[in-house]
Amino acid sequence: MRLAILDDYENSALPSCDWKKISPEIEIKVFNDHLLDLKMLADRLFPYDILIIMRERTPFPSSLINQLPNLKLLVTTGKNNHGIDLDACKKNGITVCGTDSSKNAPVELTLALIFALVRKIPQIDQGVRKGKWGAPLGSGLKGKRLGIVGLGQKGTIIAHIGHELGLNVVAWSQNLTRERAEAGGAVYVEKDELFSTSDIISIHLRLSDRTCGIIGPHEFSLMKPSAYFINTSRGPIIQEKALINALREKRIAGAGLDVFDEEPLPPNHPFLSLPNTVLTPHIGYATKESFKIYFNQAEEDVVAWLAGKPIRVLG
Repeated sequence: MRLAILDDYENSALPSCDWKKISPEIEIKVFNDHLLDLKMLADRLFPYDILIIMRERTPFPSSLINQLPNLKLLVTTGKNNHGIDLDACKKNGITVCGTDSSKNAPVELTLALIFALVRKIPQIDQGVRKGKWGAPLGSGLKGKRLGIVGLGQKGTIIAHIGHELGLNVVAWSQNLTRERAEAGGAVYVEKDELFSTSDIISIHLRLSDRTCGIIGPHEFSLMKPSAYFINTSRGPIIQEKALINALREKRIAGAGLDVFDEEPLPPNHPFLSLPNTVLTPHIGYATKESFKIYFNQAEEDVVAWLAGKPIRVLG
């Protein structure tokens, strides 16, 4: 049998796990690059019985799955992968398994993006490197309002940290109630109030049919000119063109973005030329500790499937 690990940009898959539990008869191949062309991708993956994929870096729609007749097991890092057509996998007899994830890693990146924006760290760093001693003035957080869209596990952690930093924390989502918001450390407000009154808005929703495009021109038009927008959840939750226009026209102060509609970002993407952005390449989950969880549990998934007792099955 043959096993491939995809999109290992960081060269972390092999060092994160000893892989000794997998039978020595299984050949493991690691791919560090990312293929966009569907035919090239299908040709590459055709020989493999088992694939381990890193989150949603490579989508697996039915158009790809139907071209992989040898594929029997697909393991994704993380518990959810919006890029996998689970129905197509089921029809093709492919078992899909997942892994646990670090709750803290995305939260830490969210905070890093907030600090980078409000304290203007990228601009200051570049100034120091050019011999400039002195800096554009950033803002403090104490007394500001933090608006959290989605008060699940990660949003709740952000809310509690926000309180420790002296922020006034409010929250909204489609199913959130006042009681649940209070239990999560936030005050419930309606969506328009959150966008019109918050100094920092951070998105912590799961991508679904209900949340796709839920934030668009109307929401960005409500934001303060001094407000910052953070998205470490999923790109399609927002209408990207509306955010680009708001940033380009300086109707908001800036955005910290880890996720995008198209990943990797194409070389001519508008975000790359906007000075009021801080951009990271979908690394909210990417820490050494997270990768140890991912790949050790991915190995466990493979071993369990080989034994006829698959674990952490999705769908």
